[in-house]
Amino acid sequence: MDRRNFIRRSAGLSAAGLASNLGLLSLAAHAQAAPDYKALVCVFLYGGMDGNNVLIPIDNAGYGQYAAVRTVASGINHAQGALLPIQPRNLGTPFGLHEALVDVHPLFAGGKLALLANVGTLSQPTTIAQYRAGTRPDQLYSHSDQQTEWQTAVARGSSGTGWAGRIADAVAPQAGSTFPVITSTAGVTLFVTGRASLPLSIPTSGTFGLTLTAGGANTAQVNARRDAFNKLLSIDRDNLFLDAASDIQAQGVALSGTVGPIISNTNSIVQTTFGNLNTSIAQQLRAVGKMIEARATTGSKRQIFFVSLGGWDTHSAELTAQQTLFGQLSPALKAFYDSMVAIGVGNQVTTFTLSDFGRQFKPNGTQGTDHAWGNHHLVLGGAVQGGAIYGQYPTLAITGPDDAEKDGRWLPSTSVDQYGATLARWFGVAQSDMATVFPNVSRFATSDLGFMG
Repeated sequence: MDRRNFIRRSAGLSAAGLASNLGLLSLAAHAQAAPDYKALVCVFLYGGMDGNNVLIPIDNAGYGQYAAVRTVASGINHAQGALLPIQPRNLGTPFGLHEALVDVHPLFAGGKLALLANVGTLSQPTTIAQYRAGTRPDQLYSHSDQQTEWQTAVARGSSGTGWAGRIADAVAPQAGSTFPVITSTAGVTLFVTGRASLPLSIPTSGTFGLTLTAGGANTAQVNARRDAFNKLLSIDRDNLFLDAASDIQAQGVALSGTVGPIISNTNSIVQTTFGNLNTSIAQQLRAVGKMIEARATTGSKRQIFFVSLGGWDTHSAELTAQQTLFGQLSPALKAFYDSMVAIGVGNQVTTFTLSDFGRQFKPNGTQGTDHAWGNHHLVLGGAVQGGAIYGQYPTLAITGPDDAEKDGRWLPSTSVDQYGATLARWFGVAQSDMATVFPNVSRFATSDLGFMG
């Protein structure tokens, strides 16, 4: 990889980096939306979401195991009757979802929501004995390291690309246009970085673009300013860094001409579906929805989106924090799903969650939980084989068969590689490319967990 590509990849194409009060360029015209369109939407929950209070068995025996450790006195117990009941079609045991997931709860029975149990960073299938002998991910309980490993699917060693970026590289021939495959509302992260694919970073509202009319400039002045700007971008082309920076800025300005009107459109179907939802995660998913709605304008057939919600590092006051966070996430996810159905791509868009790691099953004494490993995640969309729990739910016992240590740190039964590869296959990544996108996936028994149609 040459240095110019390194600089471009590192910076991304940031339309959001342009001033927020910029004007608009002209909107490009394209044909009707491609019928084979597909999109993946990653919702990264920064901080380490506690899946042990998201998915809980509600049969008397299973809930008894839960309540024996997460007691009422611990301050993080969820009452059996308060949980939202679900009956997985592939299991005989009933479970309950966190009560704040009320908006997406009906999607499970409707077959549009699936749960993936006990998934985490692994370099290979690992037993507890192997873990204790040293076979484990690098810096296992570190926020930054585990965020990196979840985003790269490389649990040992390092990677300069993320698995979404590598997916984008692999499906580039299917993309349908030169518009970036990856768009982020949460900045340019490792997850969205590919070898060749440049991520587009966008704001969630307002207008942006290149302002040439400041001070009431007339047509001649506007044209003069545009010419001057273009000349500035052509200076010092013999300097590697300035050359790359100029290319990025020129591309960002050009893309803002297409993206600006899409994001600022207040009359879109997606805008209407979201109604008055105005939390950060709702704003991000609304912007993503508008981009998908405008797929005919961008000419895109394959798109990956990255959004995020922070605040999940619940060392204390976990019940309050999760109630607030899921109270924001659940209606935003439901509004997004409904908007995709409304614009006719309900079966073509899949949304999924990731997070740093799970949290200890054992309470920490301050009405919270500390860092752990395996976690449970949500996957929703019309193509999802919902109404089921995939993977292996852990035995809720301290020092039990799934506890890697002694505090309820679940040894994952499913790897990030398998999770991502299942999504990638549905998205159109060829089997011949799977080893490049997920370097370790061949070490596991299957690369398809079955939750996608």
